[in-house]
Amino acid sequence: MFTGIVTAVGRIESARPGAEGVRLRVEAQALGMDDVRVGDSIAVQGVCLTVIARDAQGFEADVSRATLEVTHGLEGGRAVNLEKSLRASDRIGGHIVAGHVDGVGTVTAFDDLGGSFRLEVDVAPELSRYIARKASITVDGVSLTVNEAGDSSFVVNIIPHTRAITTFRGLAAGSRVNLEVDLLARYVERILQASPDR
Repeated sequence: MFTGIVTAVGRIESARPGAEGVRLRVEAQALGMDDVRVGDSIAVQGVCLTVIARDAQGFEADVSRATLEVTHGLEGGRAVNLEKSLRASDRIGGHIVAGHVDGVGTVTAFDDLGGSFRLEVDVAPELSRYIARKASITVDGVSLTVNEAGDSSFVVNIIPHTRAITTFRGLAAGSRVNLEVDLLARYVERILQASPDR
């Protein structure tokens, strides 16, 4: 589990194709690798990955084909948002994030408002049903609050600090972003779908 509070930006040094997906080598020196062990989880651009090898400069992780089909931004050379997994003693500054990307959205606007940035994202109808005004959403691993929610899009505001310390500084209309909807919405839907005689 994660909180959606990005602590470093790294870079995918390589993405080597294999029979079942790709193996990534992620430069993550800014994240601090001293306390990272093989088997730990790290969110990379919002995707929960398991560390299979590590050194002082970064780590390696395998990405399955199933994950590649619902995500973007895991190509060699790309800057990526990074977050270590949540410990029981940590503060939750964002919201509970699983690192299980639900789909990819497309940025339709990223406007400088002078004191903040307005980000509008087009999203498929099958995901938009889970997005509500003032609820949480994860965009490329960053926990954000929804300001507007439509049938096929949503709007969030980005403060300058968040833009400066994440990959958001490279966003523009047409950019694709990984999305994870609030887990609570998924559970509520499941409860409502359950038959009363269960």
